[in-house]
Amino acid sequence: MSFKNITVAGSGVLGYQIAFQSAFHGFHVTVYDINEEVLAKAKAKFDQLSASYATDLKASVAQLKHTFDRLKYNSNLEEAVADADLVIEAVPENPAIKTSFYEQLSKVAPAKTIFATNSSTLLPSQFAQVTGRPSQFLALHFANTIWINNTAEIMGHAGTDKKVFDEVVAFAKEIGMVALPLHKEQPGYILNSLLVPLLNAATDLLINDVAEVQTIDKTWMIATGAPFGPFGILDIVGINTAYNINAMQAAATKNPSKIKTVEYLKTNFIDKNKLGVATGEGFYKYPNPAYKEDGFLK
Repeated sequence: MSFKNITVAGSGVLGYQIAFQSAFHGFHVTVYDINEEVLAKAKAKFDQLSASYATDLKASVAQLKHTFDRLKYNSNLEEAVADADLVIEAVPENPAIKTSFYEQLSKVAPAKTIFATNSSTLLPSQFAQVTGRPSQFLALHFANTIWINNTAEIMGHAGTDKKVFDEVVAFAKEIGMVALPLHKEQPGYILNSLLVPLLNAATDLLINDVAEVQTIDKTWMIATGAPFGPFGILDIVGINTAYNINAMQAAATKNPSKIKTVEYLKTNFIDKNKLGVATGEGFYKYPNPAYKEDGFLK
């Protein structure tokens, strides 16, 4: 099966990037989200993203025009997936929301449609049965700023059809990704198995008053040569994503440290709509965060 029509469900931090990247590489893409207001915000983000493609990838005016021509928008799920070869789900990192979405999707998607979750931490086996087509379901996970950090981790569950897995690997390559197949399920895949412990450690240092945000980031950036520290990364990923992950872990484990983290993030960021780059403020203020200033690493 050669994919032609892609539906991306969810136009948040990664969803809109996946949609644009797929359209840029020649696929017909429908962006689905819960209402027209959210979709209007996605369209505005595409305008900003096209400027990044022009700068970072030297994309031509004609390439970008064709990309926009291949993008459609729909808040009606049945219409959005009517001819989808592949649905990439990028809804919030919350099991209840994802389960509800797949219950709806399974009723309206054509039999041919393959489902892929972009979940950062949840396993495909958690949702395989509720999709109604477990053999055609797997995980396809992207890193943020996917046009530059072009990793695509492909992770099936025990019931994923090998042919489906291989087709999604091929699709990842076709949209300019470096395909990274995993041999078995792993919470957090490869990237987040490495990254999440770093972000958790940084948050613990901050909440326990060991050091301040900029000191922690400065330490990591100088010592490793990384372009961002953990709090810069959290702002890019979205503090709401970190909050959701920690809230799930706190509920499951009753770990006092996790509960403390959830309370801290809710009070200082979620309740104030300081979600990071997406809202213009998180641990830093955007578009000109302190860690990009001359002298930050001095």
